[in-house]
Amino acid sequence: MKAPRRPIYAVITWLRRQPPKVKAFLAVVAGMATLVLLRAIIHDHDNLFVAAEAVHSIGISVLIFKLMKDKTCDGLSLKSQELTAMFLAVRLYCSFVMEYDMHTLLDLATLATTLWVIYMIRFNLKSSGMEDKDSFPLYYVVVPCAFLALLIHPTTSHHIANRICWAFCVYLEAVSVLPQLHVMQNTKIIEPFTAHYVFALGIARFLSCAHWVLQVLDSRGHLLIALGHGLWPSMVLISEIVQTFILADFCYYYVQSVFGGQLVLRLPYGAV
Repeated sequence: MKAPRRPIYAVITWLRRQPPKVKAFLAVVAGMATLVLLRAIIHDHDNLFVAAEAVHSIGISVLIFKLMKDKTCDGLSLKSQELTAMFLAVRLYCSFVMEYDMHTLLDLATLATTLWVIYMIRFNLKSSGMEDKDSFPLYYVVVPCAFLALLIHPTTSHHIANRICWAFCVYLEAVSVLPQLHVMQNTKIIEPFTAHYVFALGIARFLSCAHWVLQVLDSRGHLLIALGHGLWPSMVLISEIVQTFILADFCYYYVQSVFGGQLVLRLPYGAV
């Protein structure tokens, strides 16, 4: 007699059969439901931002463990790590000159570990690099982000150069994972540690996006005024949402793979 399937497997099977528009609609509904739940159980929504930074740090720790254990950087994008170090360095500068607080220390720790990952990939494990797969040109994202920061930045009382730097790190963070997704799209088969790292980034981005959305709702829009006037407040929210949706497709396949009992994630054509 055939054993009955677990409910979670039945749900996943049903989801696989749905057209893309239905999946997108269900993803939006699930995201909204999660926001409602987070708003109900977490009273200080600043904790969501701290949690996002903590999850990012955990993801970096997973990378370091992979590099030290497997002695290979197979599947990792050096360019994505360089973009991460770039926006973290700019954000640290902005934190020191504009709003030094606990987040500054968290960013400092994350930057230090990211630089360590870059060092290991560039020097210790250079022979196992994937330069042919990691071919995403950095100027494709750095130049547009810099240009956008010149046009749209905060209208606060800080020096214009600091405000442009702040905008630049917000925009660059939103697209810093693109080279990593490009590598995974080229390889199609993703080993567990890399998958865990990118999934951690997805969770961190969702928590950060939830933080901003809930802060705006709780302040009844006053937070947007505090961020400045013009297009900048909207661009902050758009950047957070873009980060979340860039990683949403990968996170879907990651969860599907975990519940399916697969150790290695295989992406279908066109994913991420």
